[in-house]
Amino acid sequence: MRILLLSRNAALYSTSRLVLAGRARGHDVDVVDPLEIQIVVARGEPSLSCAGHRLPHYHAVIPRIGASITRYGLAVLDELQRGRRAVLSGAAAIALSRDKVRSLAVLSRGRIRVPATVCLRSASAVDTALTLVGGPPVVIKLQHGTQGVGTMIAESSRASHAAVETFCAMGQEIVLQQYVSESEGRDIRAVVVGGKVVAAMRRQAPDGEFRSNLHRGGSAESVDLPRRYRSCALKAAKLTGLDVSGVDMLETRDGPVVIELNSSPGLEGIETATGIDVATPIITLAEELVQTAQRSKRKPGRRRQAAGHRRAK
Repeated sequence: MRILLLSRNAALYSTSRLVLAGRARGHDVDVVDPLEIQIVVARGEPSLSCAGHRLPHYHAVIPRIGASITRYGLAVLDELQRGRRAVLSGAAAIALSRDKVRSLAVLSRGRIRVPATVCLRSASAVDTALTLVGGPPVVIKLQHGTQGVGTMIAESSRASHAAVETFCAMGQEIVLQQYVSESEGRDIRAVVVGGKVVAAMRRQAPDGEFRSNLHRGGSAESVDLPRRYRSCALKAAKLTGLDVSGVDMLETRDGPVVIELNSSPGLEGIETATGIDVATPIITLAEELVQTAQRSKRKPGRRRQAAGHRRAK
């Protein structure tokens, strides 16, 4: 099987782990920077080109598209989806996960608990937003930020106004979110692959920090998910249509509160914390999707053949 791994850097831990896992199962795995792929629109069907040559056929595509190249990366992925390839998390699902407000709205409609959240583009609405989310203190995020970048906690109304005014002046969409104090800088990340939780860890922010991201100095430990948290993670991934996802949840007295979904969860932190091989389940999911696609392509042929036999009789 030929697998296309969309990644900007083949040396990244997650990328290299997926390459090794794929090759260990006998597959050819190519890493291609999505920015190096050109979308060629001419007469007939658009095509994809790389390094001056038409992109070869791949059976499966595993996208690892960073937030900084979301728009172009998803355009490339959308074209790849049209070529009868098995794609692990489609462009629409990834786009939804990158939109904090839309993704939380989908989860909320699905009866999953999320923090009270308001999206702003004008600083004049800060006071109303603060009332709606029960703050201050309040969490302020960039609508399309990732890995904790552009995320802060505002302890007062004045601090909230200052932060929102600064971001709005930069042309950014801002998210104000309820601060769940009982989480105490701690959250749970569950990695869901193909409708199964393959690993989970509890992350703890360092002293003086409320963001638990590991690359910001947070620590992590393996956790055996209680049933409510496991069910919540599986439902969140299903509602957003992500085949591979990192579901981030806060622990509260009333159960899990989902704060975010990551369509390209990093593998280093969770594999290190849990000792679980997360890369191989992603490859085996690709295998299953390819096999399903091949079976579906064969079925119409058999039906046409059977119909021909009936007509001959």
